[in-house]
Amino acid sequence: QVSANQKNKLNDPGGGSFRDDDDINDVASMAGVNLNEESARIMATNSDLVGNQIQSCKDEPFLAAIPLHKRILEMAKKLGITDVPAEVVTFISHATQNRLRTVIEKVTVITQHRMESYKDDEWYEQATDVRSQLKFFEQLERLEKQRKDEQEREILLKAAKSRSRQEDPEQARLKQKAKEMQQQELAQMRQRDANLTALAAIGPRKKRKLDSPGLLTIGGEGLGMSGGSQAGLGTPSSRQYARQKITRVNLRDFIFYMEQEREMNHSLLLYRALLK
Repeated sequence: QVSANQKNKLNDPGGGSFRDDDDINDVASMAGVNLNEESARIMATNSDLVGNQIQSCKDEPFLAAIPLHKRILEMAKKLGITDVPAEVVTFISHATQNRLRTVIEKVTVITQHRMESYKDDEWYEQATDVRSQLKFFEQLERLEKQRKDEQEREILLKAAKSRSRQEDPEQARLKQKAKEMQQQELAQMRQRDANLTALAAIGPRKKRKLDSPGLLTIGGEGLGMSGGSQAGLGTPSSRQYARQKITRVNLRDFIFYMEQEREMNHSLLLYRALLK
């Protein structure tokens, strides 16, 4: 009877020749899946990947390991710790890199919001224009100064034309000042005429057109210069190079970022930044 049961197990369509407990636990044999056929099919499909050796990339620390280890040991000795393994140094280096990346991303977003203009947005309406108001006040001050200068000039011209016989020191001072003003105006006119004459003699200036960086245009032909070597003559390229947009972060953006962070809004670093 025992040999008959074993023969029945060998002839089982699931292909299983395991024990009773293994047959119950083996889901593949219960579902009628032949593992040998599936393995052969997988090997035939991924045959180009068989034999390839995959290695992990070398873990490069963000900070210099030796100075960082010395700094950690100096701080650990104050707490009674004498040995700090290299794994701790690597972990702190990666944590610093992650923290710095997060700070830069947040400050970059703050800078982009600051530089964003809402003048052309249809959902915003301009309420005040401080720049136009300042320009208006500057124009008023300029007109007032011009009016005062004209009044002073008229007074000086009247004093220069007067021929009073009385010896008045104030009148003499006004005459001397009027004479100096006339000489200064005459010198400015001569300088202006000399500049105009020089510009007329030079003629109109022609700007050289550089179609691309490193390309010198000579007589309608382009002389390509790349890496200090001549690349030969060719037609000038009409391709326009896109200018890279630069995001400039200033101290005000960092202060705003520190004010929003819970860990830094009462820190000493924020107060030092506000005092600068």
